[in-house]
Amino acid sequence: MPDADPREHLSPGKGEALTRPGHLTVSELNSTVRHVLQGEPGLQDVWVLGELSNLRPSPNRHAYPTLKDGTAEVRCVIWAGTLATLSSDIREGEKVLVHGSVDLYLLRGTYQLKIDAIRKYGIGDLYAQREALRIRLKSEGLFDRKRPLPRFPETVGIVTSETGATLRDMLRILGRRFPSVRVVLIPVLVQGVDAPADIVAGIEAANRLTTPRPEVLLVGRGGGSIEDLWAFNDEAVVRAIFRSEIPVVSAVGHETDVTLADFAADRRAATPSEAAEIVVPDAEELLRHLRQSTQALATGLSNRLKDANQQTDQWAEALWTSGRAFLDSWKT
Repeated sequence: MPDADPREHLSPGKGEALTRPGHLTVSELNSTVRHVLQGEPGLQDVWVLGELSNLRPSPNRHAYPTLKDGTAEVRCVIWAGTLATLSSDIREGEKVLVHGSVDLYLLRGTYQLKIDAIRKYGIGDLYAQREALRIRLKSEGLFDRKRPLPRFPETVGIVTSETGATLRDMLRILGRRFPSVRVVLIPVLVQGVDAPADIVAGIEAANRLTTPRPEVLLVGRGGGSIEDLWAFNDEAVVRAIFRSEIPVVSAVGHETDVTLADFAADRRAATPSEAAEIVVPDAEELLRHLRQSTQALATGLSNRLKDANQQTDQWAEALWTSGRAFLDSWKT
């Protein structure tokens, strides 16, 4: 009796698919590998030590963090129900022990660790490096200077990537709030090993501009993992922000993301969009305020004029009465 078509066995046993004639589809291959992984007891009840990053819910309320050590990383998944039960003091970059089971994501053929528990192990290496640098730079006074921002800037400089939604959002908000503002873009890398030097060069280039010269700088990028944002924790970037003759607004990541650039900047914005709102006023609001002030001034002047007229009439009447009384007394 010939062997059955392997396509009828979506989850064959270990090694079974390799001994049968014919071929497997990609789906069948992935199902086979998944079956092998799920059949290994040592991979279904495992504790793994590593450093978590990108630990935030996705739109579907699940989380898809990465667990890594110094040389390797593994994709993970935390289902929404499990995520809601985890300790709220777990932070990206912390070294943790995670418990879970190894599985295969069938659609992409990538293996992942399904996390069902997390225990704090210690502060992650990246966070430890950043904290040590933060303490040293703070002791030098690099975080103490906070200059006021211009109220009505004619030119705003943006030091960020020229691609992506972050720049588009900032330009849209600047144009909507204050259409007359001029924007100068200094495009830089915002991620990767070359990003810190590029950001430093961008800040320095902005400070050398003369026509037009920015009156305030937006320096930042959109959200991401701690690795994505790491350029803004670089010592050279922090010192470049401190050296800038132009006031700097740090606009890095999401509201919960904090980098050393935030401490060195003259103002920290929770998001790049908020940074754009900070540096320029709302023209429509200014016009409404101007109209209200003009109306209030006109009303005040009208009331003052009315009061003055009434006072004049009273004086005139008093003068007339006094004059009549004087004339009458003189005649007698």
